[in-house]
Formats: sequence, structure tokens, C-alpha cells
Amino acid sequence: MSNRQNFSSGAKWEDIVGYCRMVKSGSLIWVSGTVAADDNGNIVGLNDVATQVEFIIQKIEKHLARAGATLKDVVRTRLFVTDISKWEEIGKAHGKFFMDIKPVTTMVEVRALIHPDYLIEMDMDVII
Repeated sequence: MSNRQNFSSGAKWEDIVGYCRMVKSGSLIWVSGTVAADDNGNIVGLNDVATQVEFIIQKIEKHLARAGATLKDVVRTRLFVTDISKWEEIGKAHGKFFMDIKPVTTMVEVRALIHPDYLIEMDMDVII
């Protein structure tokens, strides 16, 4: 991957864990798992999964713009949720952004995320 570009979010965890927000190689972009944390590390949408979904997608959208991409370029989303019974609420929030784009999507219930107040983590694959 000689044309690889790493895009950092500036989060302290990137250097501790050894990852970055996004990697772009040619026309492909991979977005790391993203939670509803603002730039100061505060949780957005406490106890509100739909708000967390919307915040996460908007957060990723800003990072995609740095790499010359938009949500229209997203081909896959993965949603890791802590309560699958809220699938419809999660799906509707996801649909606000992707109803016309229709990427392939996976939603999986997980036992826990890195903090108990995170209700969802998302990652995306993108082709420009």
C-alpha cells in the first residue's frame, strides 16, 4: 500500500492502542469503530441510542470529507449494539442518512463496549 494515508482523529487512544480513525489506499477507505464521544471525550446521547447513531454518522461524515469522500461513497456499515431489542430505533436513525444510499449493513448485539454508556459502535467501508 504505497499510497496509504492514515487519518488521525487526535484521540489519545490512537497512540496507546496503535490505530487511526481512517486508512485510505487508492479509492478505498476503512473507518475504525466509532462511538458517540465528542472531541473532549464526553458521551453524546446518554441513554439515547438514536442520538448516538446520528452523532456517530455525522462524526464519521466529517472525517470522510478530510479524505475526499461523502456518505454516498459508503458501501458497508457495521453496527455493534448492546441491546438488539432496539434494532428498529437504531435502523430508523441509520436510515435517515442511508435510505437512498443503501450500503450493505450488519447489526450485531455485543455483550459490552469499551464504556457502559456507549450503546453502539459503528465502522464503515468506503469506495470513492
